[in-house]
Amino acid sequence: MNKIKVMVVDDSIMFRTFLISNLSKDPRFEVVGFAVNAMDAMNKLPLYKPDVMTLDIEMPGMTGLEFLKELLPKHPIPVVLVSSLNVRVFDALAAGAIDFVRKPDDENHIRKDEFIATLINKVVIASHSRVRLPTAEGFIIADGAVTRKTTTSAAGAFARRPVTPGAASAGSMANAAHAGKQTGALSTAGVHISDDMVLAIGASTGGTEAILAVMQQFPAQMPAIVITQHMPAGFTAMYAERLNRLCKMEVREAKHGDRVCPGLALLAPGGIQMRLVRMGTGYSVSCVGSEKVSGHCPSVDVLFDSVASVARDKAIGVILTGMGADGAAGLLRMRKNGAYTVGQDKETCVVYGMPMEAYKIGAVCTQAPLQAIPSAVISRLRTGK
Repeated sequence: MNKIKVMVVDDSIMFRTFLISNLSKDPRFEVVGFAVNAMDAMNKLPLYKPDVMTLDIEMPGMTGLEFLKELLPKHPIPVVLVSSLNVRVFDALAAGAIDFVRKPDDENHIRKDEFIATLINKVVIASHSRVRLPTAEGFIIADGAVTRKTTTSAAGAFARRPVTPGAASAGSMANAAHAGKQTGALSTAGVHISDDMVLAIGASTGGTEAILAVMQQFPAQMPAIVITQHMPAGFTAMYAERLNRLCKMEVREAKHGDRVCPGLALLAPGGIQMRLVRMGTGYSVSCVGSEKVSGHCPSVDVLFDSVASVARDKAIGVILTGMGADGAAGLLRMRKNGAYTVGQDKETCVVYGMPMEAYKIGAVCTQAPLQAIPSAVISRLRTGK
């Protein structure tokens, strides 16, 4: 088995040495080199030819974010950000980075062994991922460095690839968007949106941008939305603020007891399990417990299981890009209880793991490209089928 070639980019000699030493201990990795800043990395990249790069965001001279924008169009290499608590993480993910790990420091109480374990896991995942490259027309998806094969135009994939048999047709999706065709926006005009309707979304690696791509297409008038994205504590509040700024719906980080209502999306807080619970004729969220379920906290399975039990056939479930199987079993329970379920297709996933596992066990009613998922959801709201 070929080792995963890793390049470390960090301006701190102490932290760089710490990363190199610990990554080198794992037999799956070969640390092929390091760079002390962005320009140094750009010069060394052709020599080292890494499969995965770890990258600090805050560096003197060219920042990690500027470096990503310059690097990825020329060299579509999976990049794992290693950063402090910083809103620029999300700008870097939007620029094409695969994932991020929060640096341990004196204030966040992250143990160094836990940090290294998380970093190792994310580097392995990144080695099997496909890089998302923003373009003026949208984005393209390129295979990751270890299994690099082709580069596919996402816009072309959306045009060529229909949803799977038995799913909503391209025609029904087009009808869903009919009311908003003058502006190019989707609309729920004329759709009765009740307090007991809920849309549940789950994602992991690549999910921050996938969720944004879905949410940006939704109009302000939508059923209540509950979201679980694998993310550590501290970052979910910033991510919710980003979604709120860029989307038509109101988006907030959930707090225990928050009422779930139309026009509002609630994001599970990092490090806490979020569940949908009945409150009168509507719902609220329970945000308690830090135990890991399906290997994660927050867990998509926890959210989907609660939606399956409480909302039943009044729910829609969407599972997006991510490694592993979290959410697959919960989505199956949702479908068995009458919910309509959608899975992101392979061609538009950064990592086709969670949607694949859900599809394999029969949890997915409709499998669709990322950009077609909002139309599929609104078609279901409009027609009920």
